[in-house]
Amino acid sequence: MPATYGFLSTYPPTQCGLATFNAALSSHLTAGSGGSGVVRLLARDNASGGIALDRGAPRVVHTWDTDMPGGWPGAAAALNRFDVAVLQHEYGIYPGDTGDEVLPLLRALRVPSIVVLHTVLTQPDPRQRAVLEQIVARADAVVTMTDTARRRLTTYYAVDPHKVTVIPHGATSHSGVARETHDQPYLLTWGLLGPGKGIEWALRALALLDDMDPLPIYTVAGKTHPKVLEQLGDGYRDGLRKLADELGVTDQVRWVDTYLEPAELSRLIRSADAVVLPYDSTEQVTSGVLIEAVGGGVPVVATEFPHAVELLADGPGLLVPHHDPEAMAVAIRHVLAEPAMSGRLTGLDSGPTLRWPAVAARYQALASRLVADRSPLAAATIPA
Repeated sequence: MPATYGFLSTYPPTQCGLATFNAALSSHLTAGSGGSGVVRLLARDNASGGIALDRGAPRVVHTWDTDMPGGWPGAAAALNRFDVAVLQHEYGIYPGDTGDEVLPLLRALRVPSIVVLHTVLTQPDPRQRAVLEQIVARADAVVTMTDTARRRLTTYYAVDPHKVTVIPHGATSHSGVARETHDQPYLLTWGLLGPGKGIEWALRALALLDDMDPLPIYTVAGKTHPKVLEQLGDGYRDGLRKLADELGVTDQVRWVDTYLEPAELSRLIRSADAVVLPYDSTEQVTSGVLIEAVGGGVPVVATEFPHAVELLADGPGLLVPHHDPEAMAVAIRHVLAEPAMSGRLTGLDSGPTLRWPAVAARYQALASRLVADRSPLAAATIPA
């Protein structure tokens, strides 16, 4: 069994879903045992803010400045101090052409490596395809978080399918947070805000619910994505506010312009009657927001992005076509009118498979196998 882990990813206080995922995985995988550490990918625009870490979270042992080329040797040296390296991969977090500076780092690793893929595109450009295929070739093991992502990877890319393991995205237990009662139905969307989130479709759906009594309240929680803010300012949020005013739903929308601490997020999730995920993307194979909603026992109304299609197939929510506010409004009415919908989530909420401790145990089993597979090779190099 590996004694220590080195984690390579963005990391709090950076404000992004990848950082939050890495913090949760590393905390549960190391269980506060000490000795493990994080090599943090850091861009200058993410130098402050973000969520607080659990006390048991591994410490940062090295920072890779992604605004400067050539930072991979120091990161590789830091990871080689541990028994196993766990790397998160998403396009845009590593320097180089399509993030290709992760490739020499993988070649420099002397310890087993696990690469967790957060995006697998069906139609990558040639460079994206080449980089991802080389990542899989260099890694000892690759994790996708859905069967859909695994099928895409093994169908559309030239990779060794035996390297690929499906381990679901972990979910936090929100059962310790009391549910708040309220007089109006509460709808919730959260996450970093930017074009592609599809909030405009949810607002249009909300306007179609004007005959409900009482009227539902819709909370949109989350800061504007730092890269969106840097490139476009807050134009997307301003446009949404203007649209809400034009649709006559301004008084029904609550804007929470902050990156939520875990306790506040748990309170919002537990108080929601439905989570609305109106995403525009048809490529999204992993959604931490979706897994947290399902894990929290809240019915979900989501567009037909791949992770939603896979996870909601057994009934913990309803799927609607993209860009279809009429269908979204019908689905919201249905989940609000059917209290039994939440009951369908009981097995998922109380079952072990989506909880972070169970997910971390599967990573530990995978890491243990990789270490065991290498042990005979290591022993053979020791002189008699």
